[in-house]
Amino acid sequence: MKVTGLFILLVIISLSAKAQQPELAEIQETYQTTIGETLRIPIKVTNQSDRPLIYIIRKVQSDLGESQKGYFCLDKNCLETGISELTKRLEPGETLQHLAFVVESGLIASQHAIRFQVFPRGNQAEMQEYNMHINVHERTEKPVLFHSKDITIQDVYPNPVQDYAYIDYRIHNENTKARLTIHNILGKPMDELELPTSETRVKLQTEEYTSGIYFYTLYLDNNGVLTRKLIVRK
Repeated sequence: MKVTGLFILLVIISLSAKAQQPELAEIQETYQTTIGETLRIPIKVTNQSDRPLIYIIRKVQSDLGESQKGYFCLDKNCLETGISELTKRLEPGETLQHLAFVVESGLIASQHAIRFQVFPRGNQAEMQEYNMHINVHERTEKPVLFHSKDITIQDVYPNPVQDYAYIDYRIHNENTKARLTIHNILGKPMDELELPTSETRVKLQTEEYTSGIYFYTLYLDNNGVLTRKLIVRK
């Protein structure tokens, strides 16, 4: 009888422990993105236990490069890149919504591995680990912002930008004088870039810019023909 009672108790404890294990939905093993894009990886944690629990979501491995960023976002509130974990209290049966790990893919084609751990606070024995791979591909076709008999210009990438970005263009009329001006949200000029007819790409340096919204305007023969938004995120 004592053995039977002990066995039943162990089964109950085992079932209770398993019920505390978080369930993650929509996690894939591999994600695909392109240069200059922002990838959102949804993280939906469900409390499968019968009591409220505080869960820890932790990034324990990431080999993103220098031109890339990875950070947690809960709805529209994004954490700093150096923050590797967050906690959230969930009621029984509740699912954590609107949480994502965001990756800014950078400027070169590459492959990366990221590993997460999810577990109830104070109970790492119930830890679940999730490994994923991110493949960053070359952009086969960039959006054309403006096309005329004088010039074809494509969108800036990456956008948001950290330290530098590129704009591809092609001038069809050698007599056309083309330039870009960058100004802040108040209209203050920040930089001016000539677009030589002998080149097809211009590099935009933003190391000295503070985080925020800027605009770049294309001028052809001193006439402004196009203005687009540029987001700088440090």
